[in-house]
Amino acid sequence: MKKTLCFILLAFTLIHAKEFNAPMKTYMEGLSAEAKAANPSFTGFDAKRGEAIFLSKHTGKKGTEISCTTCHSTDLKKGGQNVNTNKPITALAPSVNSTRLTDVAEVEKWLRRNFNDVFAHEGSALEKGDVLTYIINQ
Repeated sequence: MKKTLCFILLAFTLIHAKEFNAPMKTYMEGLSAEAKAANPSFTGFDAKRGEAIFLSKHTGKKGTEISCTTCHSTDLKKGGQNVNTNKPITALAPSVNSTRLTDVAEVEKWLRRNFNDVFAHEGSALEKGDVLTYIINQ
């Protein structure tokens, strides 16, 4: 029974999963290899873990409580606003913003900046992969 339920959930997730473009797939494969090297029991990235990371609150680099949702909001299909610069941020969800998660250099740059701003560290391969898996499925 448990195996059947797990299989159904996995199948549902795979059916509804969105795909990265070829360069982003290569980037994700690299993150996967790093995550596997750090933890041999790693079996794959998880959107639920990514969501938990995205929603979690921390004391950011400026000493105030912050999360990814502080700027991006909880609805990634809508835009947000940078709390430091007040600049608008376009929707993060690739389902409504086709330019999101398409350029590896941009993704790496913003992951590095945002992880440092919110979590005060660059982010592990597992954290990055989980967050990207969460975002691509929005």
